[in-house]
Amino acid sequence: MNGKLDAVNSPEDKGLEIVANWARKNSLWVIAYGTGCGAIEVPPTMTSRYDVERFGITMMATPRQADVILVTGYVTVKTLKRIIRTYEQMQDPKYVIGFGSCPINGGMYWDSYNTIKMLDKYIPVDTWIAGCMPRPESIIESLLHLQENIKNGRANGYQKYRDNLEWYRANQRKIIKNWTMPDYNW
Repeated sequence: MNGKLDAVNSPEDKGLEIVANWARKNSLWVIAYGTGCGAIEVPPTMTSRYDVERFGITMMATPRQADVILVTGYVTVKTLKRIIRTYEQMQDPKYVIGFGSCPINGGMYWDSYNTIKMLDKYIPVDTWIAGCMPRPESIIESLLHLQENIKNGRANGYQKYRDNLEWYRANQRKIIKNWTMPDYNW
């Protein structure tokens, strides 16, 4: 099965999708792409004090095994290229969480020539965590919000990326001048 069913025509297909979304919701494997200071709040979220594993969420070492990418901090042109590559290596369905003020508006580097603002122009963001820097409670709240959207079939950024790949590629190529990325193939 490739993420969401392509055509949900019958009641059986709809039932299968509900079960698949339930399973996805309760087994999120997260890769943290730490680009700034926000990454320091991720390890406490995984420790016994906050214990995010009780919600079926755990960290993963490689993008090929992860469902969720946490972009934790400011994004530069150089790191954007790696974030795109990491995102494209993840299997569908996949989800993105923009972590803190930096992926939203550049944070304290908002006027830097090299800092990207509005991460969702380059890859689809399913959930944002506002603030500088978000505490573990905010991270957990965001992950639970993502789980609810997965359960209800509303976390479909990966499909949006696939459907609008040319728009995303055009935005990415405006920023990344030395484009040597391999083609995104499914």
